[in-house]
Amino acid sequence: MKHSMITAAIASTLVWSAAAQTAPPAAAAAPARAPRTADGHPDFSGVWWPGQDIGGRPAGGAAAGGGRGAGRGPGRGPAPVTFSSLYNSAAQAKAKTMGDKDDPSLDCTSTAFGTLNVSLFDVGAVGQIVQTPKFLIMLTETYNGFQIIPIDGRPHRDNVPPSNRGDAVGHWDGDTLVVDKTNFNDTSWISAEGRISFHSDAMHVVERYRRVDANTLEIEATVEDPQVLTKPWIVPKQTLHLAPFDQIMELGCSSSEVKALIDAAAEQSSKKN
Repeated sequence: MKHSMITAAIASTLVWSAAAQTAPPAAAAAPARAPRTADGHPDFSGVWWPGQDIGGRPAGGAAAGGGRGAGRGPGRGPAPVTFSSLYNSAAQAKAKTMGDKDDPSLDCTSTAFGTLNVSLFDVGAVGQIVQTPKFLIMLTETYNGFQIIPIDGRPHRDNVPPSNRGDAVGHWDGDTLVVDKTNFNDTSWISAEGRISFHSDAMHVVERYRRVDANTLEIEATVEDPQVLTKPWIVPKQTLHLAPFDQIMELGCSSSEVKALIDAAAEQSSKKN
């Protein structure tokens, strides 16, 4: 009797083990759906970032990838197409006369687009979106920047002066928000940190925002500037993640505080020349 019980137990264990090995793996839980506003449109509200701050580590402790320090290397393929890589001959000649000291961001001027190819970030790596029925408000940590984007179908304003970030209006294409930006000045750069990227006041930017799920935001953009570019710049698609905090900080800028940086950039430029 005892032998039969042991045999039965072993047989039962083998059957369970075989079933466990042959059973398909449990399906991963589907991502939570993107929230929607009362009028049925996707709600883009939240703090968004690449998954980590500049020079930091992403949530979960894995090594940070992508970010500002990423560059070319073995197995990384060709350098990505940038705004300035599409300069026409006149713009290329102008760029050769410029250096770090000419970067407008050293004087607390915001960029026209964004150093990480995300206009929400400007020169940082985190930004906040606040959405209302009429407006999408983008708040940037660095330089206390913001942009108010009407999303109710109204046209561009014709009574405002050109600005660093341009005049933006948005409209819905299904669940995608299309943002159209015009009326830029020509005194800001596309990005910062000495990356020569001047543009003209003829620049035109179209961005497409899509909230894939509760924690993921995808952004595509096309930048046209017929006065300095040989063709439109198709910005690499950016995937942002909902940050584990719900407010950004205030990171102001004072030109007096960065005077040493300006002087150092000018000295470095003079040595090169």
